[in-house]
Amino acid sequence: MSKMKLKIASILLVFGFSFGMVTDVTTNLLPQTTTTAQASTKLTASQKKQIAKINASLSKKQMAAKNWIAYHESSYSYRAVNGNCYGRYQLLKSYLHGNLSPVNQEKVANSYVKGRYGTWTKAKKYWQSHHWY
Repeated sequence: MSKMKLKIASILLVFGFSFGMVTDVTTNLLPQTTTTAQASTKLTASQKKQIAKINASLSKKQMAAKNWIAYHESSYSYRAVNGNCYGRYQLLKSYLHGNLSPVNQEKVANSYVKGRYGTWTKAKKYWQSHHWY
């Protein structure tokens, strides 16, 4: 009976490894659907002005940390989607309350980080050790 269990375990192991290799190969061969920074939403002058106002109170160090997170979460895309997370900072869609605009994403991201971490630099430090924030 134990030889049979060993054979079954071996078959499952080989199958699992093969399936993993196939999915890894197809992931690398099939075109990716992620949105790059170049393909992200073009901001209007009004949006740029509003976003600048939203971020005006952030120091250069805080802005650098915020931009670092934006790059690692979405490659700066305001349209990036990952499951129930959306946008430049990959916020839960429920946090955005149906307003997916870049201006709202900036506002909500600042509020989220302030409430959860206090600062963008602390959020970045958390991200670096957990790969999410």
